[in-house]
Order: sequence, then C-alpha cells, then structure tokens
Amino acid sequence: MKNVALITGASSGIGLELAKIHASKGGDLVLVARREDEMNKLKSELEAKYSIQVKVFKSDLSQPGAAKVLAERLSEANIQIDVLMNNAGFGGHGLFHERNIEQDMEMIRLNAMALTELTHFIIPQMIQRGKGRILNTASSAAFMPGPLQAVYFATKAYVVSFSQAIHHELKPFGISVTALCPGPVKTGFEKTAGLEGVDLFKMALSPAHTAKKGYRGMEKARMIVFDQNLLTFSVNWIIPFVPRKMLLKMIEKMQTIK
Repeated sequence: MKNVALITGASSGIGLELAKIHASKGGDLVLVARREDEMNKLKSELEAKYSIQVKVFKSDLSQPGAAKVLAERLSEANIQIDVLMNNAGFGGHGLFHERNIEQDMEMIRLNAMALTELTHFIIPQMIQRGKGRILNTASSAAFMPGPLQAVYFATKAYVVSFSQAIHHELKPFGISVTALCPGPVKTGFEKTAGLEGVDLFKMALSPAHTAKKGYRGMEKARMIVFDQNLLTFSVNWIIPFVPRKMLLKMIEKMQTIK
C-alpha cells in the first residue's frame, strides 16, 4: 500500500468525504468505523473509481482498549500509516447532571482518549520515516464553554490544545498536526446529539465542503483550520472580548431546543 491514510469515523459525514479526497489523489486507505457495511460500500466505490487499495476495520473506538486493539491489528497486517485522520466523535445535548454519565464517558473516550491513544501508536512509525501528517477533527466549540453540551465542548478544547502542542513537538521530525475546527455540519451529528430544531444548525455546511477545507489545511501543515471565514474572525476577534457571563448565555440560547 502507498501513501496510506487511516480515517476513523469513515462510514459517513466528514470522514467519508476525507476518504474520497485522499482516494482521488491516488492514496490508499484504511477505513475505521462501527458500520462495516457502509465502509465496504465505500471501499468498492473508491477501489473501482481510483484503482487504489482500501482496507476496512470494524471498531467501536468509544470502548476501553479499542484503539490499542486497532493498532495491534494494523501491526499484524504490516500496514504503515502515512496520514492519520482522527475524525470519529459524537456529542450530546442536555444539562450535564441530568445526562447519562456513561454516554458522556463514552464521548470522552472516543473524542479525546481514543484519538490520543491512536496518535501515540502511529507517531513512532512516522518519525522512523521522517514524515507524516495528522488531521484531528475538533470543532469551533473548542474555543468557548458549552452550556447544554458541556462535555462535548470540553473534549474538543482538549483536541485543539493537544494538536497544537504535538505539532510543535513533531515539527523537527517532519510531521505536521492540524486541528480541523468546523462550525455546524450536515452530518447527522445534530440527530445523534439530540440537537434537532436548534438554531445553530440552520447554517450548517456540507461535509464535503468541510472535508475539503480540512484536507487542504493539512497539506499546508496549518495548525488550525476553520471551514468558514466568519468562524476565523469570530474566534480571533469577537469571542475573546465578550464577557464570559454573556458568552455563556449566548451559547446556551443557541443550543436551546424550541
């Protein structure tokens, strides 16, 4: 296999679109998600269209130890990863103390812990070859607190901080780390997170648009990539200057189901 990209959450949404982009550039793929049928369908499509190789690994990375098992399976198959795209993740709506704590712990394991473990497993082989690219799907939510999505916002803040730190550490080894920070995207996230009918998702963009922005930013070795110019401006020039109590009320209102 050549120029191999491992993509988690590859069966739909941004992950699926990232797979299409990488395949269109002649790169081989390792697809990881829970929905094996969807991945096999994508595998057949991309192999036929671009004459590449695609490997499919069914895995629920929200479960303890799943990332380690995946890394062992990759090693047993002698698959070397050139591009790592940690895209799998989910959110959840509601007051923190009223939510099912196990769902939030699964969210932390998938959004933060699995991403961290998988990155730790893959980096040494990139260092050995003196090159590599990592794209971590974070969120514009990373730059603010999130009433009614407290854990989700916090996990994405972790992803952004972690990505920037290791980008700095890995630069001397020829490896870049990019955090993709989209706004609302039409991926079905809002349904899974219980956010249907929330004003925030009325301005959602397509996953293809967001994936294109993220992939291009990764190619340019940028640390942070937004999928909307308005988000770039807001995060840099508005949010830091809004009083914290006012910001919390604004975010809560945007996420209140009507």
